[in-house]
Amino acid sequence: MKTALLTHADCLGHVTPDGHPERVARLEHILHALEALDLDRRTAPMVADDDLLRVHPEDYIRDIRAAQPAEGFTQIDGDTFMSPGSVDAAYRGAGAVVRAVDLVLSGEVPNAFCAIRPPGHHAETDKAMGFCLFGNAALGAKHALDHHGLARVAVVDFDVHHGNGTQDLLWDEKRALVITSQQMPLWPGSGRPDETGAYDTVLNIPLPPASGGAEMRAAYEAQAFPRLRAFKPELIIISAGFDAHQDDPLANLNWSTRDFAWITAELCKIADEVCEGRIVSTLEGGYDLNALAEATHAHVEELMKAAR
Repeated sequence: MKTALLTHADCLGHVTPDGHPERVARLEHILHALEALDLDRRTAPMVADDDLLRVHPEDYIRDIRAAQPAEGFTQIDGDTFMSPGSVDAAYRGAGAVVRAVDLVLSGEVPNAFCAIRPPGHHAETDKAMGFCLFGNAALGAKHALDHHGLARVAVVDFDVHHGNGTQDLLWDEKRALVITSQQMPLWPGSGRPDETGAYDTVLNIPLPPASGGAEMRAAYEAQAFPRLRAFKPELIIISAGFDAHQDDPLANLNWSTRDFAWITAELCKIADEVCEGRIVSTLEGGYDLNALAEATHAHVEELMKAAR
């Protein structure tokens, strides 16, 4: 069996103003970098509103649909914009994660990567922010728990910015372990170690500016990996942000491409131990185009190795 790649051309239809870091070229560079890989390529479906309702209220979903402009841009907050193609893109992104969960839990594929945009881990229950409209990773977790009847799911977020949306959406969910590492201080300002969730199922790992792969590896080995093994999730969802890369313009961590390969390989090892290798990964940040493409390629290659 092969690693599944889920994407859709609609995700290229979400356009942002000139100079915006979350731009169409991000996904174009990723898809080009993955072209030669032997993947099980799948078309991302539109998410059903019934699925979105697992994490967002009906009023919020309706407001997002209504905010989409007929032309030009709608500005949701200081850095989050919508264009005429944004709703379809967001629905495909959320749908990709739901479909990936279905594929992995059915045994049709061993693991999956969702090459989608806009990203999702900053979208809170009723608030779009940080380039994000819907909480894709949290939705995947809730779909696995509520639709497939899993008892435990883990979300691991190694984006350089704190996954405040995922934390918010799963704060009261005792069946979900949320592990997120982030540069601190850095926008959005959340992600302190004392933010542990209603049931002590949130683990925040702040990393200091200018730290690199050695510090990250030590933190994950000391904190994240033991918590994952103890929790014994039946599925691991990765919020795969690549903006901790040393070349990324929006932050100041110094991870190398090898570091992204390492953390992916280690998560695959744990998945093999506790949940039959079942992993769904979804794209979050990463804003230097070459570094993003290279790190994503390395990430997917490690998923492919684990799938063999």
